[in-house]
Amino acid sequence: MHFVQAKGILSAQNGMNLYRGCSHGCIYCDSRSRCYHMDHAFEDIEVKENALSLLEDALRRKRGKCMLATGSMTDPYIPLESELKLVRGALELAYRYGFGFTLITKSARVLRDLDLLRAINGKTKCVVQMTLTTADEELCRKLEPNVSTTAERVEALRRLHEAGIPTVVWLCPILPFLNDTEENIRGVLEACAAAAVKGVVCFGMGLTLREGNREYFYAQLDRLFPGLKETYIERYGTRYVVDSPRSGELMKLFHALCEEKGMLHDNDEIFRYLSTFEEKERPEQLSLF
Repeated sequence: MHFVQAKGILSAQNGMNLYRGCSHGCIYCDSRSRCYHMDHAFEDIEVKENALSLLEDALRRKRGKCMLATGSMTDPYIPLESELKLVRGALELAYRYGFGFTLITKSARVLRDLDLLRAINGKTKCVVQMTLTTADEELCRKLEPNVSTTAERVEALRRLHEAGIPTVVWLCPILPFLNDTEENIRGVLEACAAAAVKGVVCFGMGLTLREGNREYFYAQLDRLFPGLKETYIERYGTRYVVDSPRSGELMKLFHALCEEKGMLHDNDEIFRYLSTFEEKERPEQLSLF
């Protein structure tokens, strides 16, 4: 890892990345793409050492409360977070200043901060988003080698629900000829339903590949699934969007199962929910009525 002094922390949409780079080793990670102009090795994590002071200053200056977000580019719960606690610090600031919070992760380490997630959710809204790709534990260990397994993530989702924290799952990516099966889609969605997930985001059955992440992905296919790289190259060439040949039927199954299980499955509706700040009435206010 290496440290930098950042110039700012919050985006125009109130998102933040406390770290740049990742050590989870997911073979398909879009954040490796060259278009993001990461000028250091992806596994050499860049730590924004002044992130929390920048965040506190930004929250003090905000005229209105909103939902804060993290995890769009780098999983907030990489192993370094256990030592550096920047995410925990950001949660503490959100709670102190009365802001809502949502984060995206693949790690059961999120449970470390259950006390703060509950505290924020008691005042405003706190939503944990979790990415799931496969119900097959063996395949999960190949696709996402250094992160919590699917079973561990689903257990974290269950515990978050028990603590009153709403959850959203991202069903992605679905890799052609690997996890684009009816059995997998059913398995993931049934696990989501059992964990009382509020909604499932899915942009289609496939993945995106561009310069930077494509080369890494193909190298990992060669290592883990010999011969599959050639199938991808022959079928997709250098396309950005790589759709499963079963995309149509699997998307129909996705929507039908989510509807059956009572989980939101309209992306726009889910994103409106994630971005909408909600200030909850305090007990003393409720007692007036």
